[in-house]
Amino acid sequence: MIDLNGKRALVTGGTRGIGNAIAARLLAQGAQVIITGRSESGAADAAKALSRSGGSCHGVALDVADFAQVGAVIKQLGKDVGAIDILVNNAGITSDDVVMRMGEDAWDAVLNTNLKGSFACARAVIRGMMKKRWGRIINITSIVGSMGNIGQANYVAAKAGMEGMTRTLAREYATRGITANAVAPGFIETDMTRAMEDAARERLLAQVPVERFGAPEEVADAVAYLASDSAAYMTGQVLHINGGMLM
Repeated sequence: MIDLNGKRALVTGGTRGIGNAIAARLLAQGAQVIITGRSESGAADAAKALSRSGGSCHGVALDVADFAQVGAVIKQLGKDVGAIDILVNNAGITSDDVVMRMGEDAWDAVLNTNLKGSFACARAVIRGMMKKRWGRIINITSIVGSMGNIGQANYVAAKAGMEGMTRTLAREYATRGITANAVAPGFIETDMTRAMEDAARERLLAQVPVERFGAPEEVADAVAYLASDSAAYMTGQVLHINGGMLM
């Protein structure tokens, strides 16, 4: 049984998809959850919907690529609800193109949100975790960080960088009761995959030994485990959830 009662969790990009499923799972296990979104109204609406099934969920607007804004929001959350115990770095964007056509703006936008944003959030919550001598940092990466993907040099670089950062966080704060791990999903059933043409879906499914897309809840289950006391001896690891696509 995973018991997160008394813990405060921050899930970036928690308004939809995998992030929303993670927030719901942490709520179900008793955590107080704060989700972030691009707009105040969007985050508030998503938090309200999550709260209908029980638990305490709040939404805040946050641009994780804005270093100063991240620090200010985390500081304010500390005053309003208390220090964050569990950080799930899920917020991310894509801007795809092959290397020859990928511009500097596309590269910077993805690296700033996905990698710099994850670093900014981790840096902002570390001090509070150190004071408690307990903390969980869980970075949502991707299968492509390990195997690459055509047209996604920026996204792949960001996700691979997040995995390297995870290991450094794990080494730096292991003696303070803080663990850092990554969860790397493969193809997950989300709005994006549902909107794909049938032929494209079939091509992707052909690469997955279990012959189906994963469910967001399957990723959320792994995050809930890593956030719990049961995972206290697990740090610096990348947990792949991809139906056997990468072995």
